[in-house]
Amino acid sequence: MGIKERKQKHKEDLRSKILEAAKELFVKEGFEATSIRKIAAKIEFSPTTIYLYYKDKNDIAYALHQEGFSLLRTQFLPLMHVESAFERLKAIGKAYIDFGFKNPDYYFVMFMLKDPMDFVNQNCGDEWEEGERVFDFLEQTIVDCQAEGYFKDMDKELMAVNAWTSVHGMVSLYLMGHLKKVAEVKNLQIENENLIEESFKLYIDLLARTKQ
Repeated sequence: MGIKERKQKHKEDLRSKILEAAKELFVKEGFEATSIRKIAAKIEFSPTTIYLYYKDKNDIAYALHQEGFSLLRTQFLPLMHVESAFERLKAIGKAYIDFGFKNPDYYFVMFMLKDPMDFVNQNCGDEWEEGERVFDFLEQTIVDCQAEGYFKDMDKELMAVNAWTSVHGMVSLYLMGHLKKVAEVKNLQIENENLIEESFKLYIDLLARTKQ
């Protein structure tokens, strides 16, 4: 590896350390309580070094937001080859749930922290490339489901939003501990993960009944 390659690798490694440290602090301490100085202290670099890569912590949050969506999209890519649209829709939901379970920190930054979206609104106008690419795949799957006889009288975009928000609700309630508390209060003899699985099955069963 030449000098140029080593320098590039050093930059990439440091960028990754900054993002990982910021992600951990955002989740544990909250976005407002996290400062560039705290992020720098965690990776044992000066704040000035971080400013060489990101202009502020909003920029860092958005970078994590982009990274998370890229990771989510890689989990969706193999599903493009699922021929049955309704089976593909089910697989998308399962992949989304699995992503949330395995990447709770990314999920928090992507969907439960408003600051990355504030950055998008202030700097990207009507563009939201990373989100649109994921949502467009879901919307096209809804269109394909309609061709199979599902959701015939429903608006494709509203149906896609409904599918997203329904599964997102399950994941966020799980991650924030609400499902566990409901299970305790109602004395439900079922584990958190199984409660999500059963809820998802029920949701899919309801969707299946829309076929004409």
